[in-house]
Amino acid sequence: MSSEPDVAARHDPVYDELHASQEFAELKRRYRGFAIPATVAFLVWYLTYVVLSMWAGDFMSGQVIGNINVALVLGLLQFATTFLIAWLYSGYSTKRLDPLARELDERFISLAGKPNQGRSSH
Repeated sequence: MSSEPDVAARHDPVYDELHASQEFAELKRRYRGFAIPATVAFLVWYLTYVVLSMWAGDFMSGQVIGNINVALVLGLLQFATTFLIAWLYSGYSTKRLDPLARELDERFISLAGKPNQGRSSH
């Protein structure tokens, strides 16, 4: 048997207190409020592209301009959508998640009496 303490015993008990707080629950709710719908929407969009590629070949091979067809346009829009979601998440996180996360971090520091070891120094 290993003499290493179990994972629960290795973390600071302050984490348990923060985890049980309403602020932490709100942070998780806000994160999931963005992440889950955005993920579902993107997966539906991506799977629609795959389904169209598999079973709507005539539609996907339709010419838009010159040698550019619908499949190429929709494929490039996949990349644009990825960057759009990242940009939207960045703004959402800055406005709705970061202030609450900073508040929880400040509470951790005040309760534990030490800076969070995972924090960057800048």
